[in-house]
Amino acid sequence: MLKKIRFIEPGNYAPYKRSIANMYTYNKYIRNPSTGLNTLTTIVKNIIDDTLMYSESISKICFEDVYDADIIFISINTFNAIRGYKIAKDIKSSSDALIVFGGMHASLNYTETIEYCDYVLTGDGDESIVEFICAVENNAPVDFPGVIYKQEGKIINTGKREQPGNIDTIPNRNLVYNYSKLAKKYNTLWPQVHASRGCPHNCSYCAVIQHFGRKIRTRTPENVVQDIKEAIEFHKMKFIPRLTNVVWLTDDNFAENREWAISVLNAIIKSNIKYNFSVQARFETGFDDEILDLMKKAGFIELALGIEFLDDDSFKEFNKESTYSAIIKSIKNIQKHGIGVRGLFIVGAESDKIGIGDKIVKFVEENHIKGVLIQSMFFTPGTLVYEQNKDNLIHENWERYDGNVVHYPKNIKPHELQQEIIIASRKIYSVKKLVHSILYDKFIDKIMFIGEFFWHMSIRADLKSEMKYLKNLSDEC
Repeated sequence: MLKKIRFIEPGNYAPYKRSIANMYTYNKYIRNPSTGLNTLTTIVKNIIDDTLMYSESISKICFEDVYDADIIFISINTFNAIRGYKIAKDIKSSSDALIVFGGMHASLNYTETIEYCDYVLTGDGDESIVEFICAVENNAPVDFPGVIYKQEGKIINTGKREQPGNIDTIPNRNLVYNYSKLAKKYNTLWPQVHASRGCPHNCSYCAVIQHFGRKIRTRTPENVVQDIKEAIEFHKMKFIPRLTNVVWLTDDNFAENREWAISVLNAIIKSNIKYNFSVQARFETGFDDEILDLMKKAGFIELALGIEFLDDDSFKEFNKESTYSAIIKSIKNIQKHGIGVRGLFIVGAESDKIGIGDKIVKFVEENHIKGVLIQSMFFTPGTLVYEQNKDNLIHENWERYDGNVVHYPKNIKPHELQQEIIIASRKIYSVKKLVHSILYDKFIDKIMFIGEFFWHMSIRADLKSEMKYLKNLSDEC
C-alpha cells in the first residue's frame, strides 16, 4: 500500500537561498513555484494523504523527508534538467523510492531522461499520474499511453496519450513546502493562475505546442475566478498591503479562444475583484476592441506580447505568423485602450548582427514598451528549431539554456550577440530611466520598474559570467 508521495521542482544553477536580494529581485534566488506541479500535487493529495511538494524556487529540499517516500515525482524544464538529474541520482543512493520524471524537457527528451529514473510520464499528467499510482499500488502493468520505461535495456514507449480535457483543478498552494510563509513576506512572489493550455500556431522554436498540443483547452470561467481569489488571498501580507498587487495569468496565449476569453473577463468583472492583472497574448489580440475594453474594465494593466523579432525575414525563418507593421499597429491600439505593453524579444535570427541591441532599445523607446524580456534563441530538444540546428549548437549544457547564447549565429559571433543582450538591458533599465519612473510613473508602474531594474541587473550579471567562455570560442574559430 502506498503511503507517501513527494514532488520535487529542481532549481536552476542558483536554487533558493536566503538573501536580502529576495526582497527586491525576482528569479535570482527566489521565484514562484511551478503551478503545473502544484496542480499535480493537489490531484495526488486526493488519493494519498501524505503528499507534499518541494520547490527549490522557494526552499531547500528536506531530503530526510523525501527518502522514505514510496514514489518521488520530479518535474523538469530544459534549464533545470541537470539539477533534476543530480537530485535523482542522490535520492537513488539513499532511497528505494520509485523515481518518476515529467515536465516539458522530460517529455520531449525522454531518451535522455529515462537514464536517471524508473519512469517518465509524458505530456499533461492530470490523468496519467492517477492511473500510474493506481497501477503501482495494485502491482499492475504500467502499460497505458504516456509512459516511458526501460525493459532489459530497451526503452519502451507506450505511445502518445490524449491530453486531458478537464483541467479545472485549483492548486492547493499550501501543499508546497515553505510557500505560504514566503508568499506573505516577499513582494517578489506574485499570485499566478494558469487558465488554459495549448496553442494552435506553429512557431518552430515553441515547446508549448509540442508538450501541450495545438488544441486550446480551458478551465471554466467560474473555476478561474475562484483560483484567482484563492491566489490573491494566499499571497495577502499579514500587516501591510502588497506593493505588487498584480495577478499574473501565465497562459501562453490567453485570447486565442475568443469566446472563452470574453467569458473569463466578464466573470472577473462580475466577481468585483479589485486587483491588477497581467497576461501574455498574441499580437492579434491588439486588434480586438471588445476584448481590450473588457480587459481594461477587469483590471488588466498590461499585455505581454511575444514580439520576438523586429523584421519580417526573422518571422518567416521561425514560422511565426506575424509582420513588423502588424505588431506596431497592435501595440498602438492596445495602448489606445489604456493598457500597457510588455515586449518579449528573441535574438539569434540569421538577420541579427551587431547593433541588434540598440535596435531593440529604439523600438522599446519609440513604442513606449513598459517592460522587456530579451533572450537568445532557445533550442529546446523536441522542437523543430532544435532539430534544424543540432549541428550549430555550442553545447548541450542545459543549465545554460536560460537566455544565454548557445548557438553559432550566422552574422554575429556568440559573444557579440550575448553582449547585445547586455547592452539592450542596460539601456532600457538605466539609472536615468529608474529615476524617471520613480518621479513620474503611476505607483504600480514604478514599483514594477524598480523590481525589473534589479531583476535585469541580475540577468546581466549572469550573462556577463558566460562572456569569457563565449569569447574564447570566437578566438578559437
